[in-house]
Amino acid sequence: MRVEPADDWRRGDAVDTPPPTSPPRFELAPDDVSGTPLWPVQQIVDGAFFLIGTALVMWLGWIVVTVGLDDGWYAIASVFLFWVLLAYVGLPRLQEVLSRIYVPDYFIGRSLTDIGVLGDPINLALDGDEGVIHAAMRRASWTRADELTIRSSWRIVVSSVLRRPYPEAPVSSLFLFGRRQAFAYQQEVDGNPSQRHHVRFWPVPEGWRLPGGFEVQWLAAATYDRAVGVSLFTLQVTHRVDADIDIERDYVIDTVRYATPEASLRVIRDYSSAFTTRNGGGDVVRTDGSLPILDLTGLEAPEPAVAEPETDASSRAGSHRMPPPSLLAAAAMSMAKAGVTLATALVAVFLGDDLPTTASTREVAVMGISALCLLGLWVFTLAHHAWARTTLMVVCTAEAITQLADLSAADEAHFLVLASTAITVLILIAVSSDAARRWVGLDRRS
Repeated sequence: MRVEPADDWRRGDAVDTPPPTSPPRFELAPDDVSGTPLWPVQQIVDGAFFLIGTALVMWLGWIVVTVGLDDGWYAIASVFLFWVLLAYVGLPRLQEVLSRIYVPDYFIGRSLTDIGVLGDPINLALDGDEGVIHAAMRRASWTRADELTIRSSWRIVVSSVLRRPYPEAPVSSLFLFGRRQAFAYQQEVDGNPSQRHHVRFWPVPEGWRLPGGFEVQWLAAATYDRAVGVSLFTLQVTHRVDADIDIERDYVIDTVRYATPEASLRVIRDYSSAFTTRNGGGDVVRTDGSLPILDLTGLEAPEPAVAEPETDASSRAGSHRMPPPSLLAAAAMSMAKAGVTLATALVAVFLGDDLPTTASTREVAVMGISALCLLGLWVFTLAHHAWARTTLMVVCTAEAITQLADLSAADEAHFLVLASTAITVLILIAVSSDAARRWVGLDRRS
C-alpha cells in the first residue's frame, strides 16, 4: 500500500491504492506459522505452582483472621504476620496474576513494576552514547544510584534507622522493553533519604522507533520522591512520588543544560494525550503529554577513571551482583523454619504447652527434617539445577496443604505452628517467582 503525504499532516496521509476489482477473499493464516508451542511444559508447571502459591497465601490469610490465637503478644504477632502476608505476598501476587492477563506487553509510554503493574510514565528521551550521558549527569551534580547488593542493602537499613544521608541509595526496579533500567541517577534533598530527585534510563532496542516514527537512543522516567509512606495498592512501605512529574522532568533537563550549555533540546508535541493516572505504588501522576528529547550527541565524554582494587574480601563479595532476592529470602526462611521447629519442640517438652497440631515428638522431628531438606534443595537450586527448584516447590506445596488443612480443622492455632506454616508458604512463593525461574535457567558454568 503506497501512501502520499497529505498537505495537512494532522489529517493523516492519503492512500492512492485503487479499490479491489474482484470480490475480496478472506484466507486464514496457516496453522504452522510458528513451531513454538503456545504453552511449553515448563511454563505450564511454573504457572501451576504460581497459582497454587497464590491460593495458599489467601488460605493462610483467612486462617490468620478467623482461627483463634493465644492472647497477649501472640495475638499482636499474628496481626503483624497477616499484614506481611497481605502487603508483601498476597496483594503483589494477585496483581501479578491480573497484570499478566490485562497489561499489554508492548510500549505504551509506561514502565512496569517487577510484578507487571504499570509504573512511572516515560517522560524524557535522550540521544547520545552512554558515556556522554554519565558525564553530563555527573557534571550536573547528579549521583549514580548503587546497584542492589549485600553492601547497599545493608546501607539502606542503617541509613533509614539512623537517619543518615545515603546519596547513592538504590532505586526500585522498573522495566521497559522487558528489561530493568540500565542505570539511575538521583539527588538527595537536604541529606534526607526520604526525599530525592531521581531518573531511570533504558536503552532503546536497535531499530525501534517511537510511535510516529521518531528515533531516539534512550528513554527515561523522572520523578520526585516527596516522602516515605504506604503503597495504596500493596500496603507496602515505599517512597511516595510527587504528582507533577513534568516539573521533575524539566528540572532534570535544566540541570543538564545549565552544566552543559552545548546540549540541545527538541520536543515531540502530543507524544501522548495529557493524562492523570496512578503509578505502581498508587501515587497520582500527571503529564502534559509532551516528550522532550535531550540531545547529547557530539559531546565528549571524559576517560573513565581507573578504580582502585578492593583488598577487603567482604567488600569484593558485597559489590558483586547477588542471586535474586527471592532465592536469598527462601534460604533465610528455611533457616527460620528450622529455628521455629526448635522453638516448638522446646515449648512442647520443657513448658508442657499443648500444641494442637504438633503435639508429638515424632511430628516435631518430621518438621525439623523437612526444614533441613528445604535448605538442601535450596542449595541445589542456587547452583542452577531446575530439578531442585521443581522438587522444592512440590515439597513445599504438599507440606503447606497438610499444615493448612490441620489448622483449618483446629479450634485454636498456636502461633509457632502458624509461623511454621507461613514460612513454608512463603518459601513456595519465593521459589515460584519469575526471578527464581530466570536464575535457574542461567548456565551454572558462567
